[in-house]
Amino acid sequence: MIRVGQGFDLHPFARGRALVLGGVEVPAERGLAGHSDADALSHAVADALLGALALGDLGQHFPDSDPRYRGISSLRLLADVRAGRIVNVDATVLAESPRLAGWLTPMRERLAETLGLTVDRVSVKATRPEGLGALGRQEGIAALAVVLVDAPE
Repeated sequence: MIRVGQGFDLHPFARGRALVLGGVEVPAERGLAGHSDADALSHAVADALLGALALGDLGQHFPDSDPRYRGISSLRLLADVRAGRIVNVDATVLAESPRLAGWLTPMRERLAETLGLTVDRVSVKATRPEGLGALGRQEGIAALAVVLVDAPE
């Protein structure tokens, strides 16, 4: 049975934290605020996968009230929710800054490795909000993801 899931995540910037996207530490003045490593890209992919399988969302499986998940790598969370035969992943990061073009391939590689996929089945793109809204004012970063899964019936 072919199933599609979509995911979205958004985190505000925070000083004194590393910026992690797709499991890759991107050089930046600020990271993202969150209970885990606040990797918005990995969170969006995990939510898309959970959605495809009708298993709720990341917060239900790994609540931010649980101290076990404080500072945890979001790739570890993604690996824990991996299920079904993932056909492909398509994700977009929305960020005014920093520029992410040079980091997209390593993000694809880390996500593919975590999901047990070849890199040609994972797409990661980035776009700028062109100064519009909270993301355009550089208040944070958002990510969107779609996952196609061949799930057992």
